[in-house]
Amino acid sequence: MATYCLTVARLQLALGHGARRLHVSAAYRAKANVSMSRFEPTAFVNYENLQSNVDIVQKRLNRPLTLSEKIVYGHLDDPHNQDIDRGRTYLRLRPDRVAMQDATAQMAMLQFISSGLPRVAVPSTIHCDHLIEAQTGGVSDLAKAKEVNLEVYDFLASAGAKYGVGFWKPGSGIIHQIILENYAYPGVMLIGTDSHTPNGGGLGSICIGVGGADAVDVMAGIPWELKCPKVIGVKLTGSLSGWSSPKDVILKVAGILTVKGGTGAIVEYHGPGVDSISCTGMATICNMGAEIGATTSVFPYNHRMRTYMEKTGRADIAALSDKYSHLLVPDEGCEYDQLIELNLDELKPHINGPFTPDLAHPVSEIGAVAEKNGWPLEVKVGLIGSCTNSSYEDMGRAASVAKQALDKGLTCKAQFTVTPGSEQIRATIERDGYSKILGDVGGVVLANACGPCIGQWDRRDVKKGEKNTIVTSFNRNFTARNDANPATHAFVTSPEIVTALAIAGTLNFNPETDYLTAANGEKFKLDPPNGDELPSKDFDPGQDTYQHPPPDGQSLKVNVSPESNRLQLLDPFDRWSGGDLEDLKVLIKVKGKCTTDHISAAGPWLKFRGHLDNISNNMLIGAVNSENDGINKIKNQLTGEYGGVPDVARHYKANGVSWVVVGDDNYGEGSSREHAALEPRHLGGRAIIVKSFARIHETNLKKQGLLPLTFNNPSDYDKIRPDDKISVKGLKTFTPGKPLIALVKHSDGSEETLEMNHSFNETQIEWFKAGSALNRMKELQH
Repeated sequence: MATYCLTVARLQLALGHGARRLHVSAAYRAKANVSMSRFEPTAFVNYENLQSNVDIVQKRLNRPLTLSEKIVYGHLDDPHNQDIDRGRTYLRLRPDRVAMQDATAQMAMLQFISSGLPRVAVPSTIHCDHLIEAQTGGVSDLAKAKEVNLEVYDFLASAGAKYGVGFWKPGSGIIHQIILENYAYPGVMLIGTDSHTPNGGGLGSICIGVGGADAVDVMAGIPWELKCPKVIGVKLTGSLSGWSSPKDVILKVAGILTVKGGTGAIVEYHGPGVDSISCTGMATICNMGAEIGATTSVFPYNHRMRTYMEKTGRADIAALSDKYSHLLVPDEGCEYDQLIELNLDELKPHINGPFTPDLAHPVSEIGAVAEKNGWPLEVKVGLIGSCTNSSYEDMGRAASVAKQALDKGLTCKAQFTVTPGSEQIRATIERDGYSKILGDVGGVVLANACGPCIGQWDRRDVKKGEKNTIVTSFNRNFTARNDANPATHAFVTSPEIVTALAIAGTLNFNPETDYLTAANGEKFKLDPPNGDELPSKDFDPGQDTYQHPPPDGQSLKVNVSPESNRLQLLDPFDRWSGGDLEDLKVLIKVKGKCTTDHISAAGPWLKFRGHLDNISNNMLIGAVNSENDGINKIKNQLTGEYGGVPDVARHYKANGVSWVVVGDDNYGEGSSREHAALEPRHLGGRAIIVKSFARIHETNLKKQGLLPLTFNNPSDYDKIRPDDKISVKGLKTFTPGKPLIALVKHSDGSEETLEMNHSFNETQIEWFKAGSALNRMKELQH
């Protein structure tokens, strides 16, 4: 039997029962200046077992399989008996590993501590990338973050050491780039507590974003549940060239599918056009698949992936991927639930926004569209980097544009920032001169962290409420996301287009056709960008920022001060009473788009992610109240006065009054943050009733003992009034597939009976009855 071992920092392989071991190259270890302890094997992925499971399922289904089906079904807990029906049944899966970013890891580790288990059952890592605020530059910002977040970093490092979780220190880089460089490989299944975990699909992995409670299940060794995904095929023909980039593929697809078009599905790219895209380019496309609601996205194994693994110290796994390549590509004749065809020869550079990532425009048209809609044409800031676009190739292409401007005596008219995705990328682009070019053109190199992409940006060039435009190579551009200014018009595009627009200083510039004026007055046109896919000199790993957990951490202590305002141990939520939910107040009827940013804002609130009571003070403060179109202004039905959403919720809770939230379509789109589910539960919420849910948020609500319900008739949303009382009936006979009933009592004495759908299965109903999935886990331990 062949067993393949994934190391903490690089992949090792153990063939047979120790018969032969293929190590990470000694040259790479020496260059990285790290000890062998960093390379101890901690995960075991058995390709033969993957093959066996696929064979069992394929015999049962008697049809060709897509690539995503092979990897997902290859990780089934019980391939012989698992009911498999795309879009209907729930799969019980055994992921290979878990990754957590520091903002979500706090709550995940607090929940794991509450479980009472001594050590994680699968290889897991924590990545410090979310808590570093961009202010003046990478070095100073990192130093300040280490000081301000010392308590949280100490908690995560000590909890990781005690429970067997690897710890990537602040400054190491963004979680998704670290995963791509170290842990992803063709055929692996990884779950991560961040919605952009699908980035790993660029290396042929099934990487899925989840909430912290899901991560706890996997870390506890419990089979993880996922609704059997549908599969959307995207067939790529032709090849990328000129100003077109991998980012344009997903910008175009987002325009086609919209922010909810991928919900419940894996997007699987295939076709001859795939080979024209680099491995990191494929990762870019998979990363932003989160913006169309997709469960994840994936590319088939090819030579671009092999080359990337060889360059990142994993030549051995590349060779074995070649050997098992039949497992890592779709079967001929496999069927997709939906098929999109995209000719890359015809694909033009795109820019999406503002305020939503699916509003797609060709770059050639954005100037005219902006003028027509009254969007500010002047580009105030251009920002490149982030987990979506911070590869060596991305930085090289951006630098090639910047170099042309410098050669003509120009620098950026807009402010310009650069965010390296990892310490390895930072060190390598510094060595190879890209950082100097980007700096000379006006760029400020920020810390290896998320920074402005998630709102960690101390922006001071505009006042809050001042209308302005920024262009980024990020993935998400919801209202106020980047800088907490709802008047900022944020557009997402490729790093090279961001660079060109920052130099021009306006949206009304098409680098394919328009001219710039050189310092000497000459007109010139930018040549299409170019950049090496990978460095010719190999990567420079930079500083060693990884902490490996000790073999036995049981004697270690994890201290959480009762006086802390950053961390708080969790108390169990109350169990279901055994009866129907009667006369629930409508806390707020939300109008329009309500993302997890609206439900639980990031930015300055990130510092409270480990303290449930404090973070709950941001619950729904960004949501629009249908009653008055106000933000964070709702009527307290007990006092008749208006107040903030968290304040009214706390008042209801203090008076023993439970409540519901009523929402619109695709409620909870965006981040994987489970705080958007924990906070309503903590403040007395019982149900969330909407037209439709985003996948991760719906699961997170179930995990915390709430009832996510959808109107059987979406127009019933209009029947709910702000002063209604709602009773949820049918809970004593709560079963999968059977709708519940909402009895709506209006203040004028009239009543209406509405049918409510749900997607609970038997296991999830047990979570509800126990009060949460964590409560249920504890019950099963006794």
